[in-house]
Amino acid sequence: MQKLTSFKAVQSIVFGINLLLSPMAMATEIPKYTLIRQDGDFEIRQYEPRIIAEVTATGDLDTASGEGFRSLAGFIFGDNHVAVQQPAKVPTVESSKIAMTAPVTVEPIKSEQSFSMAREWRVEFTMPSQYSLSTLPKPNNPSVHLKELPIKNYAVIRYSGMNTEHRINNEIQRLIDWVSAQNLELVGKPELARYNPPWTLPIFRRNEILIAIRQTQQN
Repeated sequence: MQKLTSFKAVQSIVFGINLLLSPMAMATEIPKYTLIRQDGDFEIRQYEPRIIAEVTATGDLDTASGEGFRSLAGFIFGDNHVAVQQPAKVPTVESSKIAMTAPVTVEPIKSEQSFSMAREWRVEFTMPSQYSLSTLPKPNNPSVHLKELPIKNYAVIRYSGMNTEHRINNEIQRLIDWVSAQNLELVGKPELARYNPPWTLPIFRRNEILIAIRQTQQN
């Protein structure tokens, strides 16, 4: 059983490396936002409406991240369908590749659970901005869901290094403390956003914790 588990772990690592080394990984569009305020590592951002693909995954953070990533990667690399209308012919169904974007975002589904305690997660990719819900290919995997997010404000903390459970929970608390000191109101759960492939040296990694906040005049 231990050998089988190790083999599966190696398979997951190789899959992720092959995916991120592919030409599509060179497309690194990130969600569009307006920077409203910056205070050192802390920011207030207003994100434009965007479309995401999301899945629900179970297990600890690493297990769920890997499971969710594989499902979403399958969708953008062709496990999908799109109807192609041809003149005077019956529409045909084809698959289509979708450019990889950054970051990959994960959040616990139950708000009362920390990143250490959670065992059910939402993993998401933002879709490239040229798509609408009507023009995006539809996933073949029923666990992959597409939805449009409205304009929304977030409090954000940015940091580098490894994403251990202790580090993540510490950065979440720092962000919550900063938001409280700014007299802002949290209206969402913490989300972990990771921008880099796994071989990136920790010092060069871009990690962020985002929490949705209520929009106010002072923002």
